Amino acid sequence: MAERESLETDVLIVGAGPAGLACALHLHKLFADAKAAGKLQEPSMMVIEKASEVGAHILSGAVMDPKGLNELIPNWKDEAPYEAAVGDDDIYFLTKKGKWRLPFVPPAMHNKGNYVISLNRMVRWLGKKVEEKGIDLFTGFPGAEPLWDGGRITGVQTGDKGLDKEGQPRSNFEAGVNIKAKITILAEGTRGSLTKVVVNKLGLHNKNPQIYSTGVKEVWKLKDPSKFPAGKVVHTMGWPMGANNFGGSFAYGMKDGLLSLGYVVSLDYPNPLTDPQWMLQELKGHPVFADVLKGGELLRYGAKTIPEGGYWSVPRLAFDGGMIVGDAAGMVNTQRLKGIHIAIKSGMLAAETAVEALQKNDTSTATLSSYAKKWDESWAGRELYAIRNFRQAFESGFLLGGFHYVVQSLTGGRGFRSVYPLKESHHGMRKATEMNAAGEIPLTLDDRKKKKPDGETSVDKLSDVYLSGTKHEENQPCHLKVSDTNICATKCKEEYGNPCMYFCPAQVYEMHREGEGGKTKLHVNFSNCVHCKTCDIADPYGIITWVTPEGGGGPQYQDL
Repeated sequence: MAERESLETDVLIVGAGPAGLACALHLHKLFADAKAAGKLQEPSMMVIEKASEVGAHILSGAVMDPKGLNELIPNWKDEAPYEAAVGDDDIYFLTKKGKWRLPFVPPAMHNKGNYVISLNRMVRWLGKKVEEKGIDLFTGFPGAEPLWDGGRITGVQTGDKGLDKEGQPRSNFEAGVNIKAKITILAEGTRGSLTKVVVNKLGLHNKNPQIYSTGVKEVWKLKDPSKFPAGKVVHTMGWPMGANNFGGSFAYGMKDGLLSLGYVVSLDYPNPLTDPQWMLQELKGHPVFADVLKGGELLRYGAKTIPEGGYWSVPRLAFDGGMIVGDAAGMVNTQRLKGIHIAIKSGMLAAETAVEALQKNDTSTATLSSYAKKWDESWAGRELYAIRNFRQAFESGFLLGGFHYVVQSLTGGRGFRSVYPLKESHHGMRKATEMNAAGEIPLTLDDRKKKKPDGETSVDKLSDVYLSGTKHEENQPCHLKVSDTNICATKCKEEYGNPCMYFCPAQVYEMHREGEGGKTKLHVNFSNCVHCKTCDIADPYGIITWVTPEGGGGPQYQDL
């Protein structure tokens, strides 16, 4: 293989999402101030992003608390592409055919003063801001591996291009680049593949492991926009999920008659046949949404995982040569269903710490740890600490969780103990054999195939995936590494019923029988992958690892 080129920079930011771009913009301003004061000579930075363009892999609900963006760009409303200020704000508890509107919206869920946005559009706008500043921003460059000097991160190796399925160079082969940096800031988003390696290698874990949910989302063009005007916000709980799982739906009115509609399912669910995309299709037939969507057009689809663990699941944020920001660090307020504002703030605080470290010519853990202190003392850290035990309280379902929530509200977020423990998400899954014995398994995959989507309001997974714009070069190594496929065909099939066929929102995993009477074998349709990383989290045996595919591959999200 060709020799790798090396590039050098002072600060390398991996990921061009809200946290990474906020970090870059704030860092640019701080660099200018430091140069003017004679404290830094010619500071440099670089941003790399695995998507083909900024925003192509970005998806969120989203109702944004503007607090973070107000600090980053005070006049953002003059030019940013937001949809509307929140107007109506309702929560419903659903049964299969009925609804019960909560008489009041809990204080944590109040959205007055917040804004409905397409995070995809907002990030594209932030990306243009970064480019206008002359900051080096390279798309189609996935961070494949951390570079190390002992226990110090020294940068990132980007992914190779032009490898065939066997990992051999094709005629168009380009070796990845070694980007050497004094400070590497990991802003990869949820379940970052580099962040996962760094946290495990350096033992950066907090008191609890991180847990996750999967959110699936569609964007609709409504026939009658008056039925769901821009700025209207609706959340639901209950059906079709039930009381033992944490999650529910969201619906946010956008401009031009568009509706953002999605369903979020926490991945510590007990039922191995839980299917988030299927739940969204079921939801659309409920009277709350059926009339709104009637005659409308389904335009977009996407999926992502969301870190839910909260304060006690945020890893140690700084280490020799690096820091972690945003969703990569799990900075989401699950009680408020918000994380964009916290991600932006974390990027800004990391930028401030990076400048201080470069001025001292000291990028050790001792110096960079001031970032963690800044974060803890900021409104962002205080916000997460105030709900530090919230999500853990719901591990046993909504009823018990609601009781704990009341106690926590009365005790400043503490509850009955200082730290409520958590287990990794996949530990919540029960074996299908146990649930079948108890009569608790609902529709199987075969049953669902008989109950076909109508093709108008409800659609199958492949139809949804098509609307995500997902593309991967077919002749490349599979980026979904299954360490032992024999487990899939035997143990997992027998014990759990192959849950990967259900939890994956893009129909990546299928079990095929080879010939009549032949063995069952796992088939991985990696070209369908929308980069949500659900499989890396929810697989009950932990044998699936998501790594970065060839740069530029994946979804091409718009409006999401």
